[in-house]
Amino acid sequence: MRRKKHNLLLPVIVFSILCTKGYSQHVLASFQLTIPATLGYTMAPQSIDLDKLTQAPDSVITLVEWKDGKKLPIAAQIEKNTKRFLNWMVYTGTGKNTHTYQLIQQSPVLQDKITLQKNNGSLRVSSGKHPLVNYHYAMSYPPPGVDTVFKRSGFIHPLYAPHGQVLTRINAPDHYHHYGLWNPWTKVLYKGKTIDFWNLGSKQGTVRFARLLYENPGPVYGEYQVLHDHVIFEKDGSETVPLTELQTVRVYKPDENADAYIMDITIQLNCATDSPVVLKEYRYGGLGWRATEQWNDANSETLTSEGKTRKDADGTTARWVIVQGAVDNDYAGVVMMSHPDNYNYPEPLRIWPEKMNGRGDVYANFSPTKNKDWHLEPGMNHVLRYRFLVYNGHMTKEKAEAAWQQFGGTHLSEFSHIQSNQ
Repeated sequence: MRRKKHNLLLPVIVFSILCTKGYSQHVLASFQLTIPATLGYTMAPQSIDLDKLTQAPDSVITLVEWKDGKKLPIAAQIEKNTKRFLNWMVYTGTGKNTHTYQLIQQSPVLQDKITLQKNNGSLRVSSGKHPLVNYHYAMSYPPPGVDTVFKRSGFIHPLYAPHGQVLTRINAPDHYHHYGLWNPWTKVLYKGKTIDFWNLGSKQGTVRFARLLYENPGPVYGEYQVLHDHVIFEKDGSETVPLTELQTVRVYKPDENADAYIMDITIQLNCATDSPVVLKEYRYGGLGWRATEQWNDANSETLTSEGKTRKDADGTTARWVIVQGAVDNDYAGVVMMSHPDNYNYPEPLRIWPEKMNGRGDVYANFSPTKNKDWHLEPGMNHVLRYRFLVYNGHMTKEKAEAAWQQFGGTHLSEFSHIQSNQ
């Protein structure tokens, strides 16, 4: 069912913590969140250090928001690392720029969750009955009659628009090695030998799912983490793994009134042996997106943070890129965002030319090694972070910029006057 459309603006968020004196004993802490005045609809993931607010156990913490003199339970999710962080989403419209929250000492109210379900070798992330992201951990084979060297595991397909349209494509006849949303490298130097993990037809190597490390459904987001091996095919038939990839995918629950959702992808690369790995300069490699076959140069558009279009975006650098177009009698797209901490930021882009394959097939790729080498050293983590804003409707540069500011802008959330009842 189609949802009501809203503008998407994700502004800078400023937090302040309220003094909790005078509240009843069951209130653990209170705080306010202030959003600068914006036009249109706001959707923004939020996170706060829970241990600074309360030491109460997870099982007795509920987040509520004061609205019109009433306390309304808010879906919240506690993330546990070395500290506890409380995560929730903010949805607000024009004129509503201050939110007042309390942490209440009571069992959390049951909320609908982002679910993760295994089925036929894939892990599907859904919101209710609506599939959002489908990750393939089992080996996927090319069409019958095509060399099985083009088999692959460890990729996302389909990536769904909120209205259900498929935005990815695999095994296109022009590039059988294209697998939806995937992350191989094209020119990799290891122990004096250069390996191509991207072009499977070269029969030099591949990237392969190794194991599922965890899956975490929840009322705010669903998340999974997988390990990928970058595998060299040796001439004697043996295999060598010089590089591993820890990939974490977090999908935030869409608001029921929104035509968008957020997917964050974090990629951690590690040398698998005591020898370094060099990702050599090449015109493509890294996180690539082969878009739906319904798009061509006549019904789709591309725009970067620097104002480049499909005519001139290839080889330029950008913080974000919009790729959108007509699909299934609707309009949909993605804002791909690169984080400022990424290697070679702002990252170079690989964007296919307008007449690719004669019809203008669409492909977009953040490629940090497009114009320089990347030296990966043993014992170190090499991390890339990306955000995908997936939507139905038309995206503008103003909305895309606001979304990126929420992801990677310099004006980060701030806390002050932290107090609690403990």
